[in-house]
Amino acid sequence: MDRTINARDLRLDLPRIVKRVQKGERFTVLYRSRPAFRLVPVDDATTTGVAPLEEDPLYRAEAIGRSGDGLTSTDHDAVLYRR
Repeated sequence: MDRTINARDLRLDLPRIVKRVQKGERFTVLYRSRPAFRLVPVDDATTTGVAPLEEDPLYRAEAIGRSGDGLTSTDHDAVLYRR
């Protein structure tokens, strides 16, 4: 069962909420009195449909041109995939 918290409480107590989620708790976050999103542990059953990063066809794809921002494809992977 999810616990319900509002966005203000999340913002004010984020470190404690993160620790609770890491221990398995789930939260539904309200924004303007309406459910906005859920916080669930990464290994939660709801993420089982997500393919591993290595199976993403864009991850580490070969370059197909030049970047207008001067970054390499590795730099773009780091931005897109936070790696």
